[in-house]
Amino acid sequence: MCGICGKVEFEQNATVSRALIGEMLQTIRHRGPDDEGIYLAPQVGLGFVRLSIIDLAGGHQPLSNEDGTVWIVFNGEIYNYRELRTFLLEKGHAFKTQSDTEVIVHLYEEFGAACVEKLRGMFAFAVWDQNTKTLLIARDRVGIKPLYYSLTEKGIVFASEIKAILADPSVERDLAPAVIDRFLTFLYVPGEETLLRSVRKLAPGHYLIAKDGKVETPQYWDLKFSEPSEPWTVAGAEQKLSELLAESVELHMIADVPVGVLLSGGVDSTAVLSCAAERTDKEISSYTVGFSGSGFDDERPYAKLAAERFGSRHHEMTISAGDFAEFLPKYVWHMEEPVCEPPAIALYYVSKMARDHVKVLLSGEGGDEAFAGYNNYRSILWMERLKKICPPLNGTLAGGLSLLNSQVHSTRLAKYLPLLSATFPQYYYSRTSTPYRYSGNGIGQLFSADFVNVIDKEFTIEPVYQLFSAVKDESILNQMLYIDTKTWLPDDLLIKADKMTMANSLELRVPLLDHRLLEFAASLPSDFKLRGFTLKYIWKKALSKRVPDTILKRKKAGFPVPYESWLRNEFRGEIHDILTDRKTIQRGYFQKAGVENLIAANVKHGSYSKELFSLVTLELWHRLFLEGEQARLN
Repeated sequence: MCGICGKVEFEQNATVSRALIGEMLQTIRHRGPDDEGIYLAPQVGLGFVRLSIIDLAGGHQPLSNEDGTVWIVFNGEIYNYRELRTFLLEKGHAFKTQSDTEVIVHLYEEFGAACVEKLRGMFAFAVWDQNTKTLLIARDRVGIKPLYYSLTEKGIVFASEIKAILADPSVERDLAPAVIDRFLTFLYVPGEETLLRSVRKLAPGHYLIAKDGKVETPQYWDLKFSEPSEPWTVAGAEQKLSELLAESVELHMIADVPVGVLLSGGVDSTAVLSCAAERTDKEISSYTVGFSGSGFDDERPYAKLAAERFGSRHHEMTISAGDFAEFLPKYVWHMEEPVCEPPAIALYYVSKMARDHVKVLLSGEGGDEAFAGYNNYRSILWMERLKKICPPLNGTLAGGLSLLNSQVHSTRLAKYLPLLSATFPQYYYSRTSTPYRYSGNGIGQLFSADFVNVIDKEFTIEPVYQLFSAVKDESILNQMLYIDTKTWLPDDLLIKADKMTMANSLELRVPLLDHRLLEFAASLPSDFKLRGFTLKYIWKKALSKRVPDTILKRKKAGFPVPYESWLRNEFRGEIHDILTDRKTIQRGYFQKAGVENLIAANVKHGSYSKELFSLVTLELWHRLFLEGEQARLN
């Protein structure tokens, strides 16, 4: 696992400064404290910091082919690199290292940009072809590893993190106000845009080609829901799933350093631990986190149960409200994009603990998007069925529930009320969003009149509607799974996973997001994933002999960070000070009275913690990235 950066000038006689690449690398040194390298040539500069995982003695980057005409910087892991290496050796290629990085260089020589289709793993890389003066940058199919870029008048700048791109003075820090509404609608930023007009994300499953001043971003992979010619039986699907899971975990354990498991006590992470324990004769370590206080779910007893069942050396820790508050500015700094993901702070602390023992952690991330594990899927599917059965009652039911919610102030009712009178998929922005969540509901209007004028709701939800057009003929469940796999997963969960672990120089691997496993899940009938009221039906059947019943049948808890209580109590004053500060209000997005009403409503009803956390992270983002308050991170 590493950090990469670089710059390509479009003019053939232009040069890239070594000092600039060095400054870019300095911003991402946490991603790779073990090694550093720079390659400079006419038009191009490539930079690399390394966290040594495979081929510890070799594998220095930037790395080239035999004659030095093709150069690469690479972040990630290629799990089928040994198979690919054998193929390339038979083709006559000569290798000087044992690293997976070098495999990509020679694959590029054989297949050009199509080399990405041969790779099985997580990756973000850049290849410079000196002969054709072509830059290729590519990102893995699901977006496990981040990759950003900026097009300037004279060239292209790219990096694993936004802060490295901003080290280049030619990149302007110009705010995109319309993207703020996208963030406040989804509570993350789906799509290729960021809050900076000048910086974009390379979309998952895409690569970018820059040549002769022209830039293209073709898509090389998408998730398809076509069923096989011979339909799966439950028994056949269960067997195949067990095989794919075991294979994926085994591949993800390839490393020349110790590997541990991030253990939440849920079904997915327990399944990963069980497979990992079966496939090594070395001791496996596991790690989990809990929170001080009471009145909320505690994952630690379930994690301990799994650790005892599969014999891992278990470590756990407790974080407090003070720990949470102390890390908040650093959370924003490392995440780089405003994201309402309080569990990310817990992930940071447990990663910090794990880094004392291992360099690689396996995680159960991704199982819910592949096999339908969220309550949201079940609720919406049943609601759509009921709406079809008795459409005349939808308006009456919505009115009655709305009246009820005015008295009880239920977050769940508030989320689903608008859906009774709306048509799928028009209301399905994402699994976390609620249209116009910052107005009405008894809190008054939050947005200022000037800010309302810059909001374009069509732009706000454009990324999701574009994706819906690709699956409009699929079942409602598959439409939801597709949207979440393409937005919520890469733009929220995987950003969290990468940024928080790499902040501690730790590699996080996600076996359940192996693309072959995802493609298999997509080939299954919808009722194999959600059957009646049972979520992840085939997944649980496949794990029934592997995962303890206590874990397999427990109610899904997510990652129960008690931030809602903390925002209403311990942090109430600090939240008020940040959000009603003159600087915050003068940005022109919000009315002070609306902000104060929102804070008061949250204290009274506890229904607006996500909104408040989002507003705080947005303000801290402005201070850190637009006003240069990085000194407060020390």
